[in-house]
Amino acid sequence: MEEHIRKVDTNWMLSSTIGRAMNILLSSRPRKLEDAISRIGLSSQRSSSGSLEESLRFLREYVRDAADRMEPLDQILVPMIENSVKCKGLKHGNHVMILLNWLFQDELLFHVLASNLAEIIKRKEDHYILLGWCILISRLLDYEVASNKVLHIGIREKQNTLLKILCPTISRLSSIICSGSTLQNGFELPTRLSVAAADCTLLLTEALIKKTPSSEVSSSRTKPSDPNAANWQISLVPTASSDKRVMSTSKFSQASESMEMEFLLWNHFDELIILVQKLCAWNTKSRPLHAKGLELVLKWLQEIKQHYASLEDEAEILKTGVLLLSSCWKHYSMLLHLEDHGLSQKYGELLNQYLSGIQFYMDDYTAEHSANKNSGIGTNIFFLTCISLLLGRLDNKQFEIAISEYGSHISCVVLSQLQCIDEDVIEIAVCILKETIFKKISSGRNIFDTRQLEAVMPLLLNLLDERDSPTRAVVMLTAECCSMFAKSGDGWCVQEVLKRLVSGNISQRQNAMNVVSELIHISLDSVNLLSHSMWQDIANHLLECLEDKELTLRVQASNLFPKIDPPFVLPKLVRLVYSPNKAVQSSASDALIAVLKHHNQNLEVMVLLLDCLSNLSKSIDLPKVPGEIEGVSPSGSKLDANKVLRLIPEWSKSVQDWNIFIEPLIDKFFKEPENAIVVRFLSCISEHLADAADVVLHRVLLHMQAQGDRMDETFFSREGSGSYSSNDPAKFQHSLFDRLCPLLIIRLLPLRIFNDLCYSLMYDQLNYQEFFSEERDFNLNSDTCIAALLIKRAFHKFEFEDVRKLAAELCGRIHPQVLFPVIWFQLKNASQCHNIPKIKACLFSVCTSLVVRGRDSAQHPVMPKIRKILESVLLWPPLDGDEVSKAQHGCIDCLALMICAELQAPESSKDPPCDKVGMFRKKNYPGSATVSNSVLAYVIQQLTFCGSKSISDPSDSNSTEFGCVSQPSTPLSFRLCMANVLISACQKISSSSKFALAQKILPVLVQSTERLTDSEVRAACIQVLFSAVYHLKSLVLPYSSELLKISIKALQKGAWKERMAGAKLMASLMASEDAVVESISGGLLEARSVLASISFTDPSLELQQVCQKLLVCITSPLDSVLRDLSL
Repeated sequence: MEEHIRKVDTNWMLSSTIGRAMNILLSSRPRKLEDAISRIGLSSQRSSSGSLEESLRFLREYVRDAADRMEPLDQILVPMIENSVKCKGLKHGNHVMILLNWLFQDELLFHVLASNLAEIIKRKEDHYILLGWCILISRLLDYEVASNKVLHIGIREKQNTLLKILCPTISRLSSIICSGSTLQNGFELPTRLSVAAADCTLLLTEALIKKTPSSEVSSSRTKPSDPNAANWQISLVPTASSDKRVMSTSKFSQASESMEMEFLLWNHFDELIILVQKLCAWNTKSRPLHAKGLELVLKWLQEIKQHYASLEDEAEILKTGVLLLSSCWKHYSMLLHLEDHGLSQKYGELLNQYLSGIQFYMDDYTAEHSANKNSGIGTNIFFLTCISLLLGRLDNKQFEIAISEYGSHISCVVLSQLQCIDEDVIEIAVCILKETIFKKISSGRNIFDTRQLEAVMPLLLNLLDERDSPTRAVVMLTAECCSMFAKSGDGWCVQEVLKRLVSGNISQRQNAMNVVSELIHISLDSVNLLSHSMWQDIANHLLECLEDKELTLRVQASNLFPKIDPPFVLPKLVRLVYSPNKAVQSSASDALIAVLKHHNQNLEVMVLLLDCLSNLSKSIDLPKVPGEIEGVSPSGSKLDANKVLRLIPEWSKSVQDWNIFIEPLIDKFFKEPENAIVVRFLSCISEHLADAADVVLHRVLLHMQAQGDRMDETFFSREGSGSYSSNDPAKFQHSLFDRLCPLLIIRLLPLRIFNDLCYSLMYDQLNYQEFFSEERDFNLNSDTCIAALLIKRAFHKFEFEDVRKLAAELCGRIHPQVLFPVIWFQLKNASQCHNIPKIKACLFSVCTSLVVRGRDSAQHPVMPKIRKILESVLLWPPLDGDEVSKAQHGCIDCLALMICAELQAPESSKDPPCDKVGMFRKKNYPGSATVSNSVLAYVIQQLTFCGSKSISDPSDSNSTEFGCVSQPSTPLSFRLCMANVLISACQKISSSSKFALAQKILPVLVQSTERLTDSEVRAACIQVLFSAVYHLKSLVLPYSSELLKISIKALQKGAWKERMAGAKLMASLMASEDAVVESISGGLLEARSVLASISFTDPSLELQQVCQKLLVCITSPLDSVLRDLSL
């Protein structure tokens, strides 16, 4: 125990002594420390001349003892490392270097200290220790350059051995570099430790390939223009792959020790690549030109590794790669430092050397090595890379000085490289030119910069003319030069490029297009870079490109239009959509939709489009399409707006917020009611209008309420007429469109908007139960909801006929529970006073409701009452001529649609979510029949009534309701109207209901033709059968033979109308489907005989001609059949 305590005390005392000694040494003045070392020398004789000598002597003895005991020297080296951090940047901070230089003169101490230094970085994780270590090693490696004193020979003599010992630490430094980045705004930035590690690695690798002391190195760097420049020459090393760019020195020292050091560098090839990758990432944001040079260095390293990795067994070839790496890395490593290691003092000299090197090799390879062009390219890349690394690392002041001295020389030399065929040469040359030209412009020395631009532009324009595909770098430089000229108000450069867009040479046009594309992208990032006139010129030339024969140019132009302000391109794009050239039409359409999608949240762009289309529709000089009258489409309209509007659905898919568009566009339509383009546009986005129904209907309601009752007798020449008496037709036309436009918007909305009876904007608080109980008219002055306003427009005494008709159509969309009670009351009153316009409005509403709602409307309890009113109108004599006839035709169509609706297959209930839905289903209206009454059965009964009985379908349970009771004789005109109802039903019936209609009418009508005594009624029935055959197709097959017999009998015995109807029925059967024709083939011989007789003997010339045509149709194929039978 006592021995252990004694040992601990001894160690503590030793540590204290070491600490005091190191403190004395590291806190002394460097001059006194050097003097103390010179007095001690290497002798072991003690001296009492001062504490410095004693501390030095103690330090040396401690290191020797530690070496003998193989103990770590952390207590010595850690204070040195920490002192290196503290004294970094101080003028008198060389204590550690002085001590190490003295200790390194002893071979044993050198090995011990060097080995311990190499081990510390592997063992320590403390960032402060690691930082100090990197700083200390950097100073140690750079010490022989910084010191010129003869006394400091310890480090210089042991440099190679020290490098061998420190070389394994490169891997550890590489790991520190990889983990030493922070991410800021998407860019990697180095930490203080990673910067020190990177510079330490560069100094270590640079030291591996130095062959002479600094004084010799300095004197051996001759310029290429010197007589001995060949000793410094760099050329390509021949390789198995001719396209690998590799370089090596022409003369190397063949000393074995030198090659050993270069192989040490080769063994750390992967670490070099990692180092350059991180340097490139760190410099991307702050030093782009330097980063570009690093990219080329990285590419060069990767190419060398790829080429020589498979040749490690080939000693001589691998030696070439090693020499290549060492010869170039000694230049690159010097330029890659993150911190300035004396480079700021000699950048002018280096820049001059690199520029002279390019000129030297250009002349040399032109004169002597013209066959080996790749070598010249590789060498130029090396020098251009060095220039980019050097210029890219200078600060603003250094850069400005360098450019002021070497700017013209740089431009002259680097511009010559743009003629090279190699893309890497052109790309790095352009980067250097951009930095030298445009960075100067930012400094404000515009006179100098303008001269540089004027020198560069002709060569760049020549490249556009001569090269099939100049590199992107050249295109970018040309565009940036154009942008700088444009910024100064000089547009000649832009005009020169635009001229090439219309050149006859495809390469020139393609190159110019690429420049214009880049110029536009540059301009988007700058405010007011291009003037209004320049933008218009660019837009006009791009629009001309849509007519180019080359598809790629048309596509490129189309892709650029979205980036140009729409007023410059949209009007002409719209016009080009109507070009007679189909390719131009297609390109213009693609460009137009691209512009619209790009501005999919910009209302002004859409308004501009509609205005352009509207203005174009009024113009008289539209592009003429072959086969068309100029400015007039084949349909007769002046402009086929669909060519543009068909693009709207595709645009609408990209719109995210429809609130931006809907209300303003509706307001625009209200302000321009005669603008048909706007409403057609709104129809293209009808689904989106439905999604914003509240906004749409609210705007419509406010507008219709504001219009009020402007229509009175002063507008019209006679009551109820849609004509007007005025000396100002334009004023009344505007009034007409003004009242039409809100209705047109409502028509764009889908039916589902009308389904909810609780929707206040649509129905408000309409109480029709009270209305019917009190038998009073609907209040036509109500304007509290859309439904009330529609009814008001449809049935108001004074209204435009077009407005009345459209309003009536829209009334048909109103929910039946609201609509039909109003229609019944209006129709009843109108029929009593023979108000034909109101009757037609009612019929239009009922027909629309039956079409859009089908069975739901047909089953409404008020419908039988409406039907009775229709019957009464059909009984009117046509005293008022055409108007009464039109009303009666409307009644016929309405009854036909009732038949079509009742024959629809029952569907699942779609009742709106409101308690009022069933209100009218429960109510019994005076005089109304049950909903089960069949309109079809009633129509058939009225048509086929014969004496006291009707000919009805025995299987029809509804027939007893009408046909089996005695009733007064029905007027002939009414019965003929019933026939027309059935004909109209055959025309309007849906495919799914045709079978049911055929089953209902064909058996009854076939029987009726045998029993009916009235010739005109029989003719009407045959006419119905003709229509059934024509429209119901193969569904008449079970009755086809009977139908043929009816037609033959009518031709033989009937009156003129019957004979004509019979001929039409026969023609319809013969023109029917194959199955029907085959079924009637047995009666064709009799039909042929009858037709032959009538075609010569009938007094009606018209009927003779019809029969002759039918006879021809029968004779030709029948004769062929008979001939076949005779054979």
